[in-house]
Order: sequence, then C-alpha cells, then structure tokens
Amino acid sequence: DFFGISLLSFPPSALLRIPGIEALIIKFDIDFLKTERRESHFLLQKYGVCENLRKLEITGVSCRDVYAKLLHRYRHILGLWQPDIGPYGGLLNVVVDGLFIIGWMYLPPHDPHVDDPMRFKPLFRIHLMERKCATVECMYGHKGPHNGHIQIVKKDEFSTKCNQTDHHRMSGGRQEEFRTWLREEWGRTLEDIFHEHMQELILMKFIYTSQYDNCLTYRRIYLPPSSPDDLIQPGLFKGTYGSHGLEIVMLSFHGKKAKGTKITGDPNIPAGQQTVEIDLAHPLQLPDIENLRDFSELSRIVLEVQEQVRREEQEREQRQEGEEHSQQAASQPASPLGGGGGGEGAEGEETAAGAEGTTQDKAPASQPFVLPMGVISRNEDYPRTCRICFYGTGLIAGHGFTSPERTPGVFVLFDDDRFGFIWLELKSFSLYSRIKVSFQNAQAPSREAFDEMLKNIQSLAT
Repeated sequence: DFFGISLLSFPPSALLRIPGIEALIIKFDIDFLKTERRESHFLLQKYGVCENLRKLEITGVSCRDVYAKLLHRYRHILGLWQPDIGPYGGLLNVVVDGLFIIGWMYLPPHDPHVDDPMRFKPLFRIHLMERKCATVECMYGHKGPHNGHIQIVKKDEFSTKCNQTDHHRMSGGRQEEFRTWLREEWGRTLEDIFHEHMQELILMKFIYTSQYDNCLTYRRIYLPPSSPDDLIQPGLFKGTYGSHGLEIVMLSFHGKKAKGTKITGDPNIPAGQQTVEIDLAHPLQLPDIENLRDFSELSRIVLEVQEQVRREEQEREQRQEGEEHSQQAASQPASPLGGGGGGEGAEGEETAAGAEGTTQDKAPASQPFVLPMGVISRNEDYPRTCRICFYGTGLIAGHGFTSPERTPGVFVLFDDDRFGFIWLELKSFSLYSRIKVSFQNAQAPSREAFDEMLKNIQSLAT
C-alpha cells in the first residue's frame, strides 16, 4: 500500500501518471529480487539445494515454491530413521536432492564382505510438479514410481503408505519376487546356500518383510555424539552375525563404557537391542601369539576379568548401601573406623583406576592377533594385528528374543575403522567395519536427546 491506499485499485494508465511511481516500482522489483536471492542462498545453506535460479525458472518453480511447498512442509523428515519392521529394523536416510526429497534405504554389503561399501535403494520421493503441491511417489518394486502418501505423525515419527501396491507384484508371482529379493539381499540363489538353518532364516525374513509393501512407520535416530576422550570416532558399523548375515550397529561411548546398539536386527536379537557392551576400565592383556591359539587360555583370562568385575560391582553396591545408611544416620556421630574404611575404599578405587590407565598407556601400538582354534568367523580376512583389547559382554538369546543373557567376550580394536568381538560362549567372532557415509541432518541436538533416543528404540524392541 502507498500512503495507505492500495496501488492495485488504480488502473495501469492512471497509476503511471502518479509522480515518482516508476522509481517506486523499480525499487519494489529490486527489493523483490534481493528477497528471492536471499531465499535461494538460505535454501542452499540450510538444505543443500544446488539448483540455480535459471534451472528453477525453466521448471516453472520458484525458490519460494520449493521452500514453502516442499522443504518447509517436509523438513521434519530429513535425517536418519529406523523403520518399524519387527525384529529386522533398518536404516533410512532422507535427503534433499535438487528439487526432490528422497528416502534412501541403506543396506549392508553382501555377506560376509564387511569392508565393501553400503548398498542403497530409494523407497519414496517427493517433488513439485510445476506450481502444484508436492507429489509423493512410492519407489518400491520394479515398475517405476507410483502414487504414495506420507503422514507426519509427530516431529520424530512419520509413516509412508503405497496407494498402488499392485506395482510391487511381479508376473512370475511370489517365487519370482523371492528370487529377485534373494539376489538383491544376499547376492546369491537359495541353491548356493547349503546351510538349512540359514535357508529357513532367509525365507522367514522375506515373508515377514514383504508383507509391509512399503507401508511403514519410521522413528528418528541420531548419530552418536563424540568426545576427545573416545577410543575411536563413534558411528555406524556393519558387522557379521553368523547365519543372520551382516547387520548395522551403532557404536557410542558413555564414560567408561562403550555400547553397540543394533540398527538392524534378527529374530534372536532384534533391532534396538544393545548387542555388545565394552568395559573400557578393564583392558585385556592377550597372551603371545602361540598361546592365543589355545581357546582355553583366552577363556581363562576373560573369566578371571569377569570375576574381578563381579567383585568390583559387589563392593560398589556395598559401598552405596553403606553411604545410604550413613545419610540416614547423619544425626549420629560418625564412627572413626567407618570413616577410615571409606577412605581406603576410595583410595583403592583411585589406585585401580591409575593402574588401568597405566595399562592402556603402556599398551603397544599394535600386537599380533589371531583367532583361537575352534572360534568360527564368517570372514577369515580379519586383520592380523590389533591395538588393544577390552573385556566386554555380548547379548545372546533364543529365537523370538527368549531367555536373553549377557555373556563374556573380548572386544578387539584393530584400527580407527574396524573392531571385532569374540563371543566366548558361542565360540564365534564378529568383525565390524565403519560405514563411511556422510549423513546430513543426523546429529543429536544434545547428549540427553541421544540417550533418550537409545532408550526409546530399546524399549520398542523389548
């Protein structure tokens, strides 16, 4: 409005006779172009939209349309997500790609090639058709994009629905769909898999996962925050899990503990559960390479540390009970003997911590490593030197997550991007390799938010 009067109420011929109106119109155009330019820079920085203005003009879509109808509306689904597919889980990365928002499902490489790069396939995409509203398309199946729907339930949860599931079907029926899925998922045919139990697990996974038809609910996950004191950079790793194939695990550090949480899982240990826990306060000194081949020798060392950890936990519980009792009796005079005992306990703790620190400091840069005889490994191409080993526990359970229990094991750090875990009770070895993908919009807003996310996905799995 000009002096409170709408310029649009004047006819163009009368409008041009207003003194100074041409200069005002030119200034308005310049300000508008500056605003458009600022918006484009904002989109470029915040969402990584790389299309230039000319390309947007060719498509008939302005930066304002892209922002208002696409990026702003669907901004809450950018980042990393875990689909609710029973025990199997998954890893979805939603990104801005030009004038599209695409949901990529990341899959581990074919078993047992843990060092190979991740595979990925699109599950859905959102884009603008000229100046209309954003269009959601399902990308599942082999017949090209088709009509889909996305519902944002809340900030950290959304769901997808395919409106044309007939596009997922193949002319050869379920058998052709299974053979195609098997080649994509495992890189082989069922005849190539001789282990009967493994065949059953594969068939079970196909039947279970295919019933969803890309109609899924996703819950947000964050990459773990890092600290200068961390043993290695935390993040996502792909690891071997016997007949279940390769699975995705998130390694995070929590003071003197490190946790490996399953992002993908299986009927025994579902996605969301804590598969391994590493006690960074208890490094292990492995025997020389010849004695290391003897499983009983390694088992003896680990079980001794397990007993030490059990005693320390028992002493810690007794101290806590004593402190609670002292607080309750705070009005009474403290016993000199009790006070001295507390001091000795604290001093003992300090001495133990100092000894542990010394053990880590004196650990060699690398030492020879070989798996003991009788320990099964899916991938025999593991490193033959390691940096350091720690006592840890691994979660095992029966089918359907029945009778879960934490059992002792050995965490083996090979380098910045690879580690392993020896499951003593199972006599098996898992090798993990870092997922080297730069995920956007995946950082936790705070340490508390990350911890809360871990609790949520574990409680859902349970």
